[in-house]
Amino acid sequence: MLFNSYIFIFIFLPITLLGFHLIGKQGRHRVAIAWLVGASLFFYGWWNPAYLGLLLFSIIFNYSIGISLGSTSDSGLSKKAVLVTGIVVNLSLLGYFKYANFFIDNLNTLASTNITLSEIILPLGISFFTFQQITYLVDAYDGKTKEYNFLHYCLFVTFFPQLIAGPIVHHKEMLPQFAKDVIYRLNSKYLAIGLTIFALGLFKKVILADGISIYATPVFDAAEAGVVLTFFEAWAGSFAYAFQLYFDFSGYSDMAIGLAYMFGILLPFNFNSPYKAINIADFWRRWHITLSRLIRDYLWNPVSLSLTRYAMNKKYGRFSTFILNIVAPIIFSFFLIGLWHGAGWNFVLFGLLHGLYIIIFNIWTRVKYSYQGVVIIKSKNVSHIIGWLITFTSVVLSWVLFRADSIEASISIYSSMFGLNGISLPVSLDGKIGFIGGWLEGMGVVFHGMFVNGVFGSHFVGVAWIFILGLMVTLSCNTQEMINFLDSKRKNSIGCQYHWLEWHPTRLWSVFISILLIFSILNLSGASEFLYFQF
Repeated sequence: MLFNSYIFIFIFLPITLLGFHLIGKQGRHRVAIAWLVGASLFFYGWWNPAYLGLLLFSIIFNYSIGISLGSTSDSGLSKKAVLVTGIVVNLSLLGYFKYANFFIDNLNTLASTNITLSEIILPLGISFFTFQQITYLVDAYDGKTKEYNFLHYCLFVTFFPQLIAGPIVHHKEMLPQFAKDVIYRLNSKYLAIGLTIFALGLFKKVILADGISIYATPVFDAAEAGVVLTFFEAWAGSFAYAFQLYFDFSGYSDMAIGLAYMFGILLPFNFNSPYKAINIADFWRRWHITLSRLIRDYLWNPVSLSLTRYAMNKKYGRFSTFILNIVAPIIFSFFLIGLWHGAGWNFVLFGLLHGLYIIIFNIWTRVKYSYQGVVIIKSKNVSHIIGWLITFTSVVLSWVLFRADSIEASISIYSSMFGLNGISLPVSLDGKIGFIGGWLEGMGVVFHGMFVNGVFGSHFVGVAWIFILGLMVTLSCNTQEMINFLDSKRKNSIGCQYHWLEWHPTRLWSVFISILLIFSILNLSGASEFLYFQF
């Protein structure tokens, strides 16, 4: 069951929302929580009831481990053994369902064996609820968990808005909310804000992401089929996918946040205009924020700290220290980021490529600060534009690995993007640009047309889509800026630079949001992709 479906919007959501608040209004809070847990399990089981057992096992197992870790003051081997057991079991389940076939295929290739496994269907959201619970166990080991109410823990894991597509929530920001009386009473403010955010997210997904996908998917499918793309087809398809991915992911996150807020529960924002980033580190502070913070807090920081201490004890030189303190944690973290996104070498390379970006950025930053008196570009605005252009282009290039079905298809697309397969310009320009045409032909440029393979659909419409979406992601406000007073305690709630785009509970805004919602609902029957299947 997807958020962008009729059965979810018109049946599941109203029943679940009404039931929760009716029960909560009577003061039966435990029953209300149980109702929401049951509804969330039904939501998950709608896809494949067979995997409900896996989810329930994961919950009961991790809850038991958390109780064991939190109830003992023993900091020795026994407590550490409990933590290691919990992590190993979680990673084993994830490894089997998500990575078993990947490793077997690579083993067969390397060892010339013929080991086979029966087809393994990846359980939806297994990466989300597995890592969510691993962080809980780590914090329980460190004595940072305070609540062990089983029903609350079940809801923390299964809460349907974030169960299959995130954001990746943390126990300290979720469990305390379940104890607040305010969530059990229907609140018109929460309902209005939640519905607004949901409508914006639904529009992003159904109209923007699905609307541009028809220009991205055929290009990548053609590359996989062996079609040699033109320079402009490769770039147009890659730009289209970059916008599809952002509006799909951020749209689904917005829908999750909006749905949760209808229940009075606040989920963390997950995307903060990543395509406005002026450097690659800034991009990862803005893209999939909850994943970035998980990697930072539970992988990067511990690994970096351990290696720093090791380097200090060994009294390594500057270069060796840089390798240990910066390069090694970056490579390790982004290798896992890549692998987290999917079981394939293209995802691994995607992660490593971004790791390389971060390393280059770190080197550049150190060089820049070492020569503070040297100013290459005096204008800060020009510097930001150049930084944005480099960052955005680098990210678009990396999405090729993320989207392509194989390494071979990625190489083919890259070859076209870098002009290695030649550059073809519109036939109409042939003979009309004077000596420039002759000079271009001497450089290998031909005049056969920009989109000769017929894989990019309507060229004018597709390019118009890319241009419009490009303006939206670089110039307009994102959802959290539009709804900037959602939570006064949110550190990055800075508001929208265009005050007329800031949402307010007015009649005009209600009409506008209603139009977006109705328009999106009317288009639910169109072609749609669920990009979270691989997670």
